[in-house]
Amino acid sequence: MARDNTGVESAIDLDAILAQLGPFGKYNIVNYALLLFPIYLAGMFGSVFVFEAPDISYRCEIKQCESFNQSLWLDYTIPRDKGELSKCKRYQWRENLSTINNESCSEQNFNVEITEKCDRYVYSDEDSVVKDFDLGCQNWKRTLIGTIHNSGLFLSLPVTGIISDRYGRKVALSIASLMNGLFGFIRSFSTSYTMMLVLEFLEAGLGAGAYSTAFVLAMELVGPKGRVFGNTIINAVYVLGLMSLAGLSWWLQSWRQLLRIIYAPAMLVISYLWLLNESVRWLLSKGRNNEAANVLKKAMKMNNVDLSNDVLAPLYKLGRAEDFEKVKNETQNEEIQKEVKKSSTFIQVIKSRIIRKRVLVCSFLWITCTFVYYGLSINSVSLAGNKYINFMLVAFVEIPANFVCLLVLDRYGRKRTLIITYVLSACLCISLSLLPKDQKWWSLVLYLSGKFSITVAYSSVYIYVSEVFPTSMRQSLLAVCSSLGRVGSTLAPLTPLLALYYDNLPAIFFGSLALMASAMVFTLPETINVALPDTVEEAERLSQRQHKKESA
Repeated sequence: MARDNTGVESAIDLDAILAQLGPFGKYNIVNYALLLFPIYLAGMFGSVFVFEAPDISYRCEIKQCESFNQSLWLDYTIPRDKGELSKCKRYQWRENLSTINNESCSEQNFNVEITEKCDRYVYSDEDSVVKDFDLGCQNWKRTLIGTIHNSGLFLSLPVTGIISDRYGRKVALSIASLMNGLFGFIRSFSTSYTMMLVLEFLEAGLGAGAYSTAFVLAMELVGPKGRVFGNTIINAVYVLGLMSLAGLSWWLQSWRQLLRIIYAPAMLVISYLWLLNESVRWLLSKGRNNEAANVLKKAMKMNNVDLSNDVLAPLYKLGRAEDFEKVKNETQNEEIQKEVKKSSTFIQVIKSRIIRKRVLVCSFLWITCTFVYYGLSINSVSLAGNKYINFMLVAFVEIPANFVCLLVLDRYGRKRTLIITYVLSACLCISLSLLPKDQKWWSLVLYLSGKFSITVAYSSVYIYVSEVFPTSMRQSLLAVCSSLGRVGSTLAPLTPLLALYYDNLPAIFFGSLALMASAMVFTLPETINVALPDTVEEAERLSQRQHKKESA
């Protein structure tokens, strides 16, 4: 709302203004193109640990035999596990047995009845942190890299959300991307495992909010009709980032070179402080109407659109839209800002039972999406076949999934789509756990189908959460849901450890969580074709509107 000089409130229908500007005119295309660059980079940053620390081939070092042809002694020095040489065990060396012809590598010198843990390892030529920092048979240390990276999101999303809501979207985006670039690039020079873990956390902890900020800015750039299509573009570009990550890893075969190539460009995003336009919706929520007017004027000029006087008059607080160039009422803006500070939106949110409940439910939906989504992506490299191609296939399936979102979200609504896709994900994951091990092609089909359905759910959740909270706290509340949801992505890198106990245990976990999420969706309101709520009261009315529909 904006106040004129008489103190009478007049609504600023920003969605109507955006509708007249057009969903994707030249102005929107230019700004979307700028936003898609950090989103593309975020696609690589989010899963880079998969190719930093892949599990590679290695075996125990048998120092008594390494100088001889290994084909002559491997069978009596290292036991086999499921037909493969054991990575972590070796046969006991008979310490007190006299050597035959001074040869300590003879079969008689090893007791094949007793095995012992390795103390040193011989690694294959494959590139991995496992090899560089000698992490042989320490799978928990290898998977901890991904967990530490994703745990940084607990810090970055709330902090970036606060910066975004207080100082502006483009400020938050520029700073977060700079942090991504700096700490990611420095990480490529890690000299120890500990140094790498610290930099993993700092890079994500200070920079991972770049994606959510770019997403919110993109959603606020268009009206209700353009949100789903905009979200589809964003997700498709994110997927291209994932596929580029796998392709670069396959080509470079060096995790250090990979980090330098993908993180260096992120530092260029600091230029967005001067190149990118601030969100008009955010400017209006802060009472900075004159700045919002300047951005809209630029959009009008780029799109060749003349907005009607009736639409513009409330924004410029005058009866005549042609006077907006002369409006410099700084005193009035200061009064609006004081009014905003007095009525603390944060306190309103805390007091609202409806919003509190919505935050908890949306957080659980996010936990489910991140756990299943990242879990399937991470475990894809363990499928039979080329791990890079498998990762690309699992990523590529997200593109048609996002186009399905485009087709179904505005036709069938957010709730119905979420319920169906969660249930489908659960059925596919559980079916995967029941499939015989020799059915490799069917395993791949079910795996890709499961990733397809959870991607539809994940994309829908991102849109849905951005639609159920008020503008003044949208980024902050989205960040709360997203950061709590990162419990899922933090635990996902550890799921390969479950497969050590039972091959299908990760899939069973994924399916069970998805079933629980589908039940939670029933408690939320439908937001199809509903204007973004600007106040807490408007956000609460979404639920009241839903109850009226159900009782009618």
